[in-house]
This record gives sequence, structure tokens and C-alpha cells, in this order.
Amino acid sequence: MISLAIGIAAAGYFIGEGLKNFHNPQAEGLLDSAEDEYELIREKDVHDFLNISKEDARSLTVEHPDIPHVVLNGTIYYPKHKLREWVMQLGES
Repeated sequence: MISLAIGIAAAGYFIGEGLKNFHNPQAEGLLDSAEDEYELIREKDVHDFLNISKEDARSLTVEHPDIPHVVLNGTIYYPKHKLREWVMQLGES
């Protein structure tokens, strides 16, 4: 019973923190950190991060050559922090 109460209290806290920044997507949250600046996302996983289809993710660098990416040993990686900034710039234009 106590663990249920703790779970509900924690959920309320996290929902409240999320609502504070609802209209400010650039605000740093609990899941954002300095590690994001150096974290790389593989091409096969970028569709989850951008919420696009796998087919669209495969054609990103062809259709958008300005997208921040790195090719290592034939595999495309996207710097998470720079990719987030790139997407935000697209939304502003």
C-alpha cells in the first residue's frame, strides 16, 4: 500500500515537472544532460528519436545534406544534441 502511494506521488511530481515546460521544449528537463552533447544515435535508431518512419530515416542525409551527422566505418551516426537543435531550427522556419 505504501509503495503504491509513493508511486502515485512520484508520478504526480514528474507530470507536474513536465507540464511546467510544456510550452518550452528547449528547457532542460530530467532526461536532458550534458551527455546529450556527445551522445550519438545510430541511423537505424534515429526514426524513434525523430518519430518518423524507418524509410524516411534512411533518406535523411540524402534529402537533407545539412543535417548534422558523422559517418564512421560506413555507419551513419547523428549527434543527439546537434540533431535536436537542427530539428528546432526547422520548426522555427
